[in-house]
Amino acid sequence: MQIHVYDTYVKAQDGHTMHFDVFTEVKDDQKAVEYAKQWLISIGETDATISSKECKFCHSQSAPNDVVAAINRDGYFIYKMEGCD
Repeated sequence: MQIHVYDTYVKAQDGHTMHFDVFTEVKDDQKAVEYAKQWLISIGETDATISSKECKFCHSQSAPNDVVAAINRDGYFIYKMEGCD
């Protein structure tokens, strides 16, 4: 499966920066922002500001099976990088 990667930087409630990628099957900027919002809410970051300014298309690539399974199940996959734990 070819996926689309959205590079995302968000300020957490405590002020630190969270850096993560949103992986989607469809190249759709608004959908990527929606998925980022869903994930942020799920981890308790309900007040985080997220828009296409913070969540930008980066590139497309092939995906490993576990990522494909998550996208098929949830519509997206979050790849956590900095400040997400």
